[in-house]
Amino acid sequence: MAIARTTGQGGNYRKTSAGAGMTAKGVDAYNRETGGNLKTAVTEKKPSKMRAKRRKSYCARSLGQMRDHNISCSKTPDKRICAARRRWRC
Repeated sequence: MAIARTTGQGGNYRKTSAGAGMTAKGVDAYNRETGGNLKTAVTEKKPSKMRAKRRKSYCARSLGQMRDHNISCSKTPDKRICAARRRWRC
């Protein structure tokens, strides 16, 4: 059984306008199904040391994805990667 790729209220993924990425419900569903250990986005201004490291890692990884796919958030701010990076405060 695959994870439902739904957006909107009650869905597992956020709409791009809402910051993209998975919802807490989606993360829980994914972890239940796969036995994984995903966590939700680090969105606070002053995260703890561990969460700050996770944010820094995500920001570096997503910047590499943007470069690989030649995406410029100043030109196309409506892309999911750009919305997610804004949500993570990258």
